[in-house]
Amino acid sequence: MSELDFSRFRTATAVDVHAFSADKMRVLWLAGLEWPGEQGLEGHSDADVAAHALADALLMASGNGDLGTVFGVDKPQWAGAAGATLVTEAVRLVCESGFRVANASVQIIGQKPRFLPRKIQAEECLSALVGAPVAVSATTTDRLGFTGNEEGLAAIATVLLYAE
Repeated sequence: MSELDFSRFRTATAVDVHAFSADKMRVLWLAGLEWPGEQGLEGHSDADVAAHALADALLMASGNGDLGTVFGVDKPQWAGAAGATLVTEAVRLVCESGFRVANASVQIIGQKPRFLPRKIQAEECLSALVGAPVAVSATTTDRLGFTGNEEGLAAIATVLLYAE
């Protein structure tokens, strides 16, 4: 067996956090999916914490900056953008930089919404966006902190890229 050339691999971990919106008409987007009947998150774009953390990790691993430098609030063209659009653009930049996505994982942190019934759908959605397997899970903080107090959601994403 030949030795792996580890210089061909890149990894990054990113976190995204958003507070629940006071606007009862704001839609919740999470892991690229619309969650009807759930309280939406406040943000410059759709505030999809799972998609944002994933896009951020993709950008960082490929050396393309981070979520704030590429899609920041100082860039009006991204106002209201779907998290799926940000992930798609991040993947385009990854590929343009000579990398491909090997796999990714995203963990959503919060008390609500109940994630398990849509886990497979979320994994299929995010996997289709990145063109590689994306494992998605959710956890609570046992009612500790702002996520435990149902004030918002957080997500952590890790990606593995490889050079072609």
